[in-house]
Amino acid sequence: MLKKIVLLAIPGVAPFEFGVVCEVFGIDRSAMGGPKFDFTIATADPGPVRTSLGYDMVISSDLSVAADADLIAVSAHRFDDIDERFLEVIRAAEARGAWVLSLCSGAFVLAQAGILNGRRATTHWMYADRLAAEYPDIEVDPDVLFVRDGNVVTGAGTAAGIDAALHIVRTELGASVTNVVARRMVVPPQRDGGQSQYIQSPVSPVCADSFAAVADWMLQNLAEDLTVDQLARKALMSSRTFARRFRADMGTTPSAWLNRQRIIRAQQLLEETGAALETIAQDTGFGTASVMRHHFLKVLQTTPTAYRRAFAVRVPELAG
Repeated sequence: MLKKIVLLAIPGVAPFEFGVVCEVFGIDRSAMGGPKFDFTIATADPGPVRTSLGYDMVISSDLSVAADADLIAVSAHRFDDIDERFLEVIRAAEARGAWVLSLCSGAFVLAQAGILNGRRATTHWMYADRLAAEYPDIEVDPDVLFVRDGNVVTGAGTAAGIDAALHIVRTELGASVTNVVARRMVVPPQRDGGQSQYIQSPVSPVCADSFAAVADWMLQNLAEDLTVDQLARKALMSSRTFARRFRADMGTTPSAWLNRQRIIRAQQLLEETGAALETIAQDTGFGTASVMRHHFLKVLQTTPTAYRRAFAVRVPELAG
Protein backbone atom coordinates (compact mmCIF):
# COMPACT_ATOMS: atom_id res chain seq x y z
CA MET A 1 0.00 0.00 0.00
CA LEU A 2 1.24 3.47 -0.90
CA LYS A 3 1.55 5.41 2.36
CA LYS A 4 4.91 7.08 2.86
CA ILE A 5 6.28 9.41 0.16
CA VAL A 6 9.62 11.17 0.29
CA LEU A 7 10.43 13.92 -2.18
CA LEU A 8 14.15 14.56 -2.63
CA ALA A 9 15.20 18.22 -2.58
CA ILE A 10 18.34 18.12 -4.72
CA PRO A 11 20.23 21.41 -5.18
CA GLY A 12 19.19 22.97 -8.49
CA VAL A 13 15.65 21.63 -8.19
CA ALA A 14 13.04 23.10 -10.59
CA PRO A 15 10.16 24.60 -8.56
CA PHE A 16 7.27 23.68 -10.86
CA GLU A 17 7.95 19.95 -11.05
CA PHE A 18 8.83 19.97 -7.34
CA GLY A 19 5.45 21.56 -6.67
CA VAL A 20 3.67 18.92 -8.76
CA VAL A 21 4.82 16.17 -6.39
CA CYS A 22 3.82 18.31 -3.39
CA GLU A 23 0.38 18.91 -4.90
CA VAL A 24 -0.37 15.28 -5.75
CA PHE A 25 1.05 13.62 -2.63
CA GLY A 26 1.40 16.34 -0.01
CA ILE A 27 -2.20 17.51 0.51
CA ASP A 28 -4.66 15.83 2.85
CA ARG A 29 -7.75 15.06 0.75
CA SER A 30 -9.31 12.53 3.13
CA ALA A 31 -12.32 14.79 3.81
CA MET A 32 -13.31 14.41 0.15
CA GLY A 33 -12.71 10.67 -0.01
CA GLY A 34 -9.17 11.12 -1.28
CA PRO A 35 -5.82 10.03 0.17
CA LYS A 36 -3.74 11.36 3.04
CA PHE A 37 -0.11 10.38 2.57
CA ASP A 38 2.77 10.51 5.02
CA PHE A 39 4.64 13.10 2.95
CA THR A 40 8.15 14.36 3.70
CA ILE A 41 10.68 16.49 1.83
CA ALA A 42 14.27 15.47 2.49
CA THR A 43 17.75 16.53 1.46
CA ALA A 44 21.32 15.42 2.08
CA ASP A 45 22.27 18.45 4.19
CA PRO A 46 19.27 19.99 5.96
CA GLY A 47 19.00 23.72 5.62
CA PRO A 48 18.81 26.01 2.58
CA VAL A 49 18.55 24.24 -0.80
CA ARG A 50 19.04 26.45 -3.85
CA THR A 51 16.44 26.09 -6.62
CA SER A 52 17.01 26.45 -10.36
CA LEU A 53 15.43 29.93 -10.18
CA GLY A 54 17.98 31.19 -7.67
CA TYR A 55 16.01 31.25 -4.43
CA ASP A 56 16.41 28.90 -1.46
CA MET A 57 14.01 26.44 0.16
CA VAL A 58 14.69 25.53 3.78
CA ILE A 59 14.45 21.74 4.24
CA SER A 60 14.57 20.29 7.75
CA SER A 61 14.64 16.51 7.15
CA ASP A 62 17.70 14.51 6.15
CA LEU A 63 17.78 11.43 3.95
CA SER A 64 17.35 8.98 6.81
CA VAL A 65 13.57 9.44 6.53
CA ALA A 66 13.69 7.77 3.11
CA ALA A 67 14.81 4.38 4.42
CA ASP A 68 11.26 2.96 4.60
CA ALA A 69 9.50 5.15 2.01
CA ASP A 70 6.98 3.54 -0.32
CA LEU A 71 7.82 6.09 -2.99
CA ILE A 72 10.89 8.21 -3.68
CA ALA A 73 10.28 11.17 -6.00
CA VAL A 74 12.81 13.22 -7.93
CA SER A 75 11.74 16.37 -9.73
CA ALA A 76 13.51 18.23 -12.56
CA HIS A 77 16.85 19.86 -11.80
CA ARG A 78 19.89 21.47 -13.38
CA PHE A 79 22.28 19.18 -15.22
CA ASP A 80 24.78 18.84 -12.38
CA ASP A 81 26.59 15.91 -10.84
CA ILE A 82 24.41 14.51 -8.08
CA ASP A 83 25.57 13.97 -4.52
CA GLU A 84 26.19 10.25 -4.06
CA ARG A 85 23.97 10.24 -0.96
CA PHE A 86 20.91 10.94 -3.09
CA LEU A 87 21.87 8.19 -5.51
CA GLU A 88 22.23 5.68 -2.68
CA VAL A 89 18.69 6.48 -1.49
CA ILE A 90 17.34 5.90 -5.01
CA ARG A 91 19.22 2.64 -5.46
CA ALA A 92 18.04 1.35 -2.07
CA ALA A 93 14.42 2.22 -2.84
CA GLU A 94 14.51 0.44 -6.19
CA ALA A 95 16.23 -2.59 -4.66
CA ARG A 96 13.55 -3.04 -1.98
CA GLY A 97 10.72 -2.71 -4.51
CA ALA A 98 9.53 0.79 -3.59
CA TRP A 99 8.20 3.13 -6.25
CA VAL A 100 10.72 5.53 -7.78
CA LEU A 101 9.33 8.51 -9.70
CA SER A 102 11.18 11.11 -11.76
CA LEU A 103 9.78 14.17 -13.47
CA CYS A 104 11.26 15.77 -16.58
CA SER A 105 15.08 15.98 -16.33
CA GLY A 106 14.89 14.09 -13.03
CA ALA A 107 15.33 11.01 -15.22
CA PHE A 108 19.01 11.91 -15.42
CA VAL A 109 19.28 11.47 -11.63
CA LEU A 110 17.78 7.99 -11.91
CA ALA A 111 20.17 7.30 -14.78
CA GLN A 112 23.15 8.40 -12.68
CA ALA A 113 21.94 6.05 -9.95
CA GLY A 114 22.02 3.24 -12.51
CA ILE A 115 18.44 2.06 -11.99
CA LEU A 116 17.36 2.81 -15.58
CA ASN A 117 19.92 0.53 -17.21
CA GLY A 118 18.08 -2.02 -19.33
CA ARG A 119 14.82 -0.20 -18.77
CA ARG A 120 12.51 1.87 -20.92
CA ALA A 121 12.22 5.49 -19.77
CA THR A 122 11.30 8.99 -20.88
CA THR A 123 12.14 12.61 -20.16
CA HIS A 124 11.26 15.97 -21.69
CA TRP A 125 11.43 15.65 -25.48
CA MET A 126 14.09 18.41 -25.55
CA TYR A 127 16.43 16.19 -23.50
CA ALA A 128 15.55 12.77 -24.89
CA ASP A 129 18.45 12.61 -27.35
CA ARG A 130 20.89 13.66 -24.64
CA LEU A 131 19.61 10.98 -22.25
CA ALA A 132 19.91 8.32 -24.95
CA ALA A 133 23.42 9.46 -25.91
CA GLU A 134 24.76 9.67 -22.36
CA TYR A 135 23.11 6.45 -21.21
CA PRO A 136 22.95 4.03 -24.17
CA ASP A 137 21.71 1.17 -21.95
CA ILE A 138 18.40 3.01 -21.49
CA GLU A 139 15.60 2.62 -24.05
CA VAL A 140 14.45 6.23 -24.28
CA ASP A 141 10.93 6.88 -25.59
CA PRO A 142 10.49 10.60 -26.39
CA ASP A 143 6.86 10.30 -27.52
CA VAL A 144 5.01 9.42 -24.31
CA LEU A 145 3.82 11.37 -21.27
CA PHE A 146 5.30 8.82 -18.88
CA VAL A 147 6.80 5.35 -18.80
CA ARG A 148 6.35 2.71 -16.14
CA ASP A 149 8.94 -0.06 -16.12
CA GLY A 150 8.43 -2.21 -13.05
CA ASN A 151 8.17 0.14 -10.08
CA VAL A 152 10.15 2.89 -11.79
CA VAL A 153 8.09 5.66 -13.39
CA THR A 154 9.66 8.42 -15.48
CA GLY A 155 7.56 11.41 -16.49
CA ALA A 156 8.07 13.65 -19.49
CA GLY A 157 8.36 17.41 -19.44
CA THR A 158 6.75 19.78 -16.96
CA ALA A 159 3.00 19.09 -16.63
CA ALA A 160 3.45 15.46 -17.73
CA GLY A 161 4.72 14.90 -14.19
CA ILE A 162 1.08 15.17 -13.11
CA ASP A 163 0.18 12.28 -15.43
CA ALA A 164 3.06 10.18 -14.08
CA ALA A 165 2.20 10.85 -10.43
CA LEU A 166 -1.52 10.20 -10.95
CA HIS A 167 -0.67 6.92 -12.66
CA ILE A 168 0.98 5.72 -9.45
CA VAL A 169 -2.02 6.85 -7.39
CA ARG A 170 -4.37 5.05 -9.81
CA THR A 171 -2.29 1.86 -9.71
CA GLU A 172 -2.14 1.77 -5.92
CA LEU A 173 -5.46 3.27 -4.86
CA GLY A 174 -7.80 2.97 -7.84
CA ALA A 175 -9.58 5.26 -10.27
CA SER A 176 -12.08 6.80 -7.84
CA VAL A 177 -9.37 8.05 -5.49
CA THR A 178 -7.39 9.36 -8.45
CA ASN A 179 -10.46 11.23 -9.67
CA VAL A 180 -10.72 13.01 -6.32
CA VAL A 181 -7.12 14.21 -6.61
CA ALA A 182 -7.55 15.20 -10.26
CA ARG A 183 -10.72 17.18 -9.60
CA ARG A 184 -9.07 19.11 -6.81
CA MET A 185 -6.16 19.89 -9.14
CA VAL A 186 -8.55 20.81 -11.99
CA VAL A 187 -6.84 18.39 -14.37
CA PRO A 188 -8.03 15.30 -16.26
CA PRO A 189 -7.31 12.08 -14.36
CA GLN A 190 -5.78 10.65 -17.54
CA ARG A 191 -4.80 12.61 -20.63
CA ASP A 192 -5.01 11.37 -24.20
CA GLY A 193 -1.92 11.13 -26.36
CA GLY A 194 1.79 11.46 -25.76
CA GLN A 195 4.28 14.28 -25.71
CA SER A 196 5.02 13.84 -29.42
CA GLN A 197 1.95 15.97 -30.10
CA TYR A 198 3.70 18.88 -28.31
CA ILE A 199 6.97 18.70 -30.24
CA GLN A 200 7.32 21.64 -32.60
CA SER A 201 8.48 20.28 -35.95
CA PRO A 202 9.40 22.34 -39.00
CA VAL A 203 7.19 21.91 -42.04
CA SER A 204 10.21 21.37 -44.28
CA PRO A 205 13.00 19.61 -42.37
CA VAL A 206 15.18 18.96 -45.43
CA CYS A 207 18.55 17.82 -44.11
CA ALA A 208 20.46 16.61 -47.17
CA ASP A 209 21.45 18.86 -50.05
CA SER A 210 21.36 16.01 -52.54
CA PHE A 211 17.64 15.52 -51.93
CA ALA A 212 16.62 19.11 -51.24
CA ALA A 213 14.92 19.64 -54.60
CA VAL A 214 12.94 16.41 -54.62
CA ALA A 215 12.01 16.80 -50.94
CA ASP A 216 10.70 20.30 -51.55
CA TRP A 217 8.72 18.97 -54.51
CA MET A 218 7.26 16.25 -52.27
CA LEU A 219 6.16 18.93 -49.79
CA GLN A 220 4.45 20.84 -52.58
CA ASN A 221 2.58 17.72 -53.68
CA LEU A 222 1.56 16.07 -50.42
CA ALA A 223 -1.99 15.55 -51.67
CA GLU A 224 -0.78 13.35 -54.53
CA ASP A 225 -0.24 9.59 -54.39
CA LEU A 226 3.56 9.72 -54.51
CA THR A 227 5.39 6.47 -55.23
CA VAL A 228 9.07 5.65 -54.94
CA ASP A 229 9.20 5.08 -58.70
CA GLN A 230 7.79 8.55 -59.34
CA LEU A 231 10.18 10.17 -56.86
CA ALA A 232 13.13 8.28 -58.32
CA ARG A 233 12.32 9.60 -61.80
CA LYS A 234 12.14 13.10 -60.35
CA ALA A 235 15.62 12.60 -58.85
CA LEU A 236 16.94 11.04 -62.08
CA MET A 237 17.80 7.77 -60.32
CA SER A 238 16.67 4.18 -60.43
CA SER A 239 14.09 3.27 -57.81
CA ARG A 240 16.52 1.03 -55.92
CA THR A 241 19.29 3.66 -55.89
CA PHE A 242 16.87 6.40 -54.86
CA ALA A 243 15.48 4.38 -51.93
CA ARG A 244 18.96 3.38 -50.74
CA ARG A 245 20.49 6.86 -51.01
CA PHE A 246 17.42 8.60 -49.54
CA ARG A 247 17.58 6.41 -46.46
CA ALA A 248 21.34 6.93 -46.12
CA ASP A 249 21.16 10.71 -46.49
CA MET A 250 17.83 11.48 -44.81
CA GLY A 251 17.91 8.86 -42.07
CA THR A 252 14.59 7.22 -42.98
CA THR A 253 12.72 5.74 -45.93
CA PRO A 254 10.98 7.97 -48.50
CA SER A 255 7.54 6.73 -47.40
CA ALA A 256 8.23 7.30 -43.71
CA TRP A 257 9.59 10.81 -44.39
CA LEU A 258 6.61 11.63 -46.56
CA ASN A 259 4.17 10.30 -43.95
CA ARG A 260 5.76 12.46 -41.25
CA GLN A 261 5.45 15.57 -43.43
CA ARG A 262 1.80 14.78 -44.04
CA ILE A 263 1.21 14.56 -40.31
CA ILE A 264 3.02 17.88 -39.71
CA ARG A 265 0.93 19.58 -42.40
CA ALA A 266 -2.28 18.06 -41.02
CA GLN A 267 -1.35 19.34 -37.54
CA GLN A 268 -0.92 22.82 -38.99
CA LEU A 269 -4.30 22.72 -40.71
CA LEU A 270 -6.01 21.40 -37.60
CA GLU A 271 -4.50 24.21 -35.55
CA GLU A 272 -5.08 27.07 -37.98
CA THR A 273 -8.22 26.24 -39.98
CA GLY A 274 -11.73 24.99 -39.45
CA ALA A 275 -11.57 22.64 -42.43
CA ALA A 276 -13.38 19.33 -42.13
CA LEU A 277 -11.30 16.26 -41.29
CA GLU A 278 -12.08 14.67 -44.66
CA THR A 279 -10.87 17.81 -46.45
CA ILE A 280 -7.64 17.91 -44.44
CA ALA A 281 -7.07 14.21 -45.06
CA GLN A 282 -7.44 14.73 -48.83
CA ASP A 283 -5.26 17.87 -48.86
CA THR A 284 -2.43 16.14 -47.02
CA GLY A 285 -2.46 12.90 -48.98
CA PHE A 286 -4.03 10.60 -46.39
CA GLY A 287 -7.11 10.24 -48.57
CA THR A 288 -9.69 9.68 -45.84
CA ALA A 289 -10.21 10.85 -42.27
CA SER A 290 -10.04 7.28 -40.99
CA VAL A 291 -6.58 6.77 -42.53
CA MET A 292 -5.41 10.09 -41.09
CA ARG A 293 -6.74 9.06 -37.69
CA HIS A 294 -4.80 5.79 -37.90
CA HIS A 295 -1.53 7.62 -38.52
CA PHE A 296 -2.19 10.20 -35.79
CA LEU A 297 -2.78 7.42 -33.27
CA LYS A 298 0.35 5.57 -34.38
CA VAL A 299 2.70 8.57 -34.35
CA LEU A 300 1.15 11.10 -31.94
CA GLN A 301 -0.89 8.76 -29.73
CA THR A 302 -3.93 10.99 -30.17
CA THR A 303 -6.70 11.54 -32.71
CA PRO A 304 -7.06 14.49 -35.11
CA THR A 305 -10.21 15.57 -33.27
CA ALA A 306 -8.48 15.52 -29.88
CA TYR A 307 -5.46 17.29 -31.33
CA ARG A 308 -7.65 20.07 -32.76
CA ARG A 309 -9.49 20.40 -29.48
CA ALA A 310 -6.19 20.87 -27.63
CA PHE A 311 -4.29 23.08 -30.06
CA ALA A 312 -6.69 24.90 -32.39
CA VAL A 313 -6.08 28.65 -32.52
CA ARG A 314 -9.25 30.39 -31.46
CA VAL A 315 -9.45 33.86 -33.02
CA PRO A 316 -11.61 36.22 -30.94
CA GLU A 317 -14.59 37.67 -32.77
CA LEU A 318 -14.37 41.35 -33.61
CA ALA A 319 -17.10 43.65 -32.40
CA GLY A 320 -19.35 44.55 -35.29
